[in-house]
Amino acid sequence: MTVSRALRLTVVGVRTHVSYMSRSPLEITFAVLVPLVYATLAVYLFRAAADPDQPLTAVVGAGLMGIWSSVLFGSGGAVQNQRWLGTLETLVSSPTPLSLVLLPITLATAVIGTYAMGATVVWGVVLFDVPLDFAHPLLFLVAVPVCVLSLGMMGLLLAATFVLLRNANALANPLDAPVWLLSGLLVPVSVLPDWTRPVSWALPTTWGSRAVHAATSGGASVGEVLTPMAVALALGAVYALVAVLVLGRVERRARAAATLSLA
Repeated sequence: MTVSRALRLTVVGVRTHVSYMSRSPLEITFAVLVPLVYATLAVYLFRAAADPDQPLTAVVGAGLMGIWSSVLFGSGGAVQNQRWLGTLETLVSSPTPLSLVLLPITLATAVIGTYAMGATVVWGVVLFDVPLDFAHPLLFLVAVPVCVLSLGMMGLLLAATFVLLRNANALANPLDAPVWLLSGLLVPVSVLPDWTRPVSWALPTTWGSRAVHAATSGGASVGEVLTPMAVALALGAVYALVAVLVLGRVERRARAAATLSLA
C-alpha cells in the first residue's frame, strides 16, 4: 500500500468514525460530563496553592485526563462495537492491514477527546474565573495536537491487545487512573515514587503532557516546550511501529484461537 493511499484511508477513516461517535448518546454524554467533573475537582484541589498558575494548570490537566479517557475507552469500545455489529471478522479479512483499520478509530477518539480540553478551559473561565494567561499561547496550540497524536499512538498499541479480549473494558477500566498519574497529566511526575520514573519516561503521554504544561505555566522557555514535543513524537512513532508488529501476531493468534467473534 502506498503512503498516499494509507494517508487517504486514515483521513477518511477518522472523519467517518468522528461522525459515527458524535451521534452516539453514550459517547456524547461521556465526552461532555466527565471532563467537567475532572475540571471541577482539579480546580478545588489546586485552589489552595499560592502559585497563580495552578488554576490554569488544573483545568488544562483535567482536559488532558478527558482526552486520555476518551482514547482509552473509545479504542476498547470501538473493537467491542465491531464485534457486536459482526463486522470485526470482515475488517480483519479485508486487504487493508488491520493496523490501518484501527488507527483511524484511535485517532478519532483522540479528536473527540480534544473537546475535553476546550470544555475544561471554558468551564474554568466561566465558573471559577481562571485567567487565560498562557506562557506560550501559540506553542500551546501546537503542543495539544502533538499530545493528542501521542495519545492516539498509545491507544493503537492498546487496541492491538483489545482484539484478543472478550470484553475490552476489562483492560480499559484499570488502566485509566494509573496512566494519567504516571504521565503527569494532572500532577507532576516528580511527586511520584522514584521507581515509577522509568515507566513514566517510556510513555509518550508523559512528554506530550509535559509540553502542554510547559506552554501553559509561566517560567518555561521555548526549548522546554519544543524538546518534550519532539520526544513525544519520536516515542509515538515507536509505539506505532510496535503496535503494527504486535497487531500482526495478535491477529494470527486470534484467528487460530477463533476468538475474534466472541462478544
